Amino acid sequence: MRLPALDRRRAGVLLHFSSLHRALGYGGREFVDWLAAAGFTLWQFLPVGPTGIDGSPYWVRSDFAGNTAFLDREELPPLNGAEYDAFMASSHEWLDDFALFEALSAVHRGLPWWDWPVEHRDRDSAGLERTRRELSSELSRIKNEQYAFAYQFGRLRDYAHSRGVRLFGDLPFYVAPDSVETWSQRTQFQLDGSGRATAVSGVPPDYFSETGQLWGNPLYAWDAMQRDGFVFWRARVLRQLERMDVLRIDHFRALAEHWAVPASAQDARSGTWKHTPGAALLQVLREELQELPIVAEDLGVITPDVDALRKNFRLPGMRVLQFGFDGKGENPHLPHMHERDSVVYTGTHDNDTTMGWYRSLSSESREQVDFFLRSSSSEMPYALIRAALGSVGLLAVLPAQDVLGLGSEARLNTPATVIGNWSWKLPSGSLTADLARHFARLNAIYGRKE
Repeated sequence: MRLPALDRRRAGVLLHFSSLHRALGYGGREFVDWLAAAGFTLWQFLPVGPTGIDGSPYWVRSDFAGNTAFLDREELPPLNGAEYDAFMASSHEWLDDFALFEALSAVHRGLPWWDWPVEHRDRDSAGLERTRRELSSELSRIKNEQYAFAYQFGRLRDYAHSRGVRLFGDLPFYVAPDSVETWSQRTQFQLDGSGRATAVSGVPPDYFSETGQLWGNPLYAWDAMQRDGFVFWRARVLRQLERMDVLRIDHFRALAEHWAVPASAQDARSGTWKHTPGAALLQVLREELQELPIVAEDLGVITPDVDALRKNFRLPGMRVLQFGFDGKGENPHLPHMHERDSVVYTGTHDNDTTMGWYRSLSSESREQVDFFLRSSSSEMPYALIRAALGSVGLLAVLPAQDVLGLGSEARLNTPATVIGNWSWKLPSGSLTADLARHFARLNAIYGRKE
């Protein structure tokens, strides 16, 4: 049974596994110990699947597999015994395809699967069986690493629970084009006969971009998904909830309507809004799970239908304090506009750190922030941290960079760029006992400490 994660006022820290050394072993346990000492009862991280060459956790090659870069190589498990056998028996439906996909990708020197020879591209049964025999040792290596990931993740989760810390994971809305899911489950996506996408994801032009954003993920074949009872989506959500106590669905607004762009388009302007049967999907999930331990990423331009979908299924939304200071007192990201079913952030993984954000503001905007928070520049980022912890929202989440008071040099990701992201590491020894005592006091004052 999953531990409740949104049952009372809590505080957590956002720190992705890629920022830790030995994340699934010693490094992860050390971080959990600090969280517990500091009065935090939740650890949020980004998607944990294997990534492409740019390292983005939102462009994963598999929803089911884990990123083995997070393994603690000093604590690898034995590759035998009842637990090993049970993992292999229960995982073969996804693990066989994943191992074969990764091995074939290496054989074909990283080419996307739609450019593979036809027998591999189109999954010719005789050709794949021959390949399994030829690559048997490599397939075993890949499967064994996935067992090690599952083994270490499970023990880290159990350790966190023993210290009163819940795990808060993340699910990208779309899968990467070159992923085992698109290769092995082509009928679930809008693909042509060769496996190339016929329509791709993005968002329309807005205040931030005149041409919109063209993400390029293949769109789902929602009609087919609804006919089969959303088997694909149910499996990917349930897989993550085996690992985590609560799950954020990225780009939640696409469960109401999604922006569909022709695959040949050069930018997102030629897209159109298409209906998504998100209510039917969430209903199926609720019937299966009884409750939905899901947070909706509802940032950006959110229309009434998206808000109604979230509220109808009683899903918490997100509020980001850095987005609040546009001079309008009714801005929903300002603390006095928050609702109880909110997850409140100083900033997210896509924002600059609070110190970096504050320093980049105009003098007029900084004065507005200072006036609202009744603070001065010397009190940042902790003035914004106090606003997050003091919010009526049930859950307040602070990026580790803000906990440490770091500047733009510690930014994790800059959207629409591909260089220099996802590489920040938590400085060794930075999470001190004194800092833990400080946050334990803050969390107690704001009613977020057990």
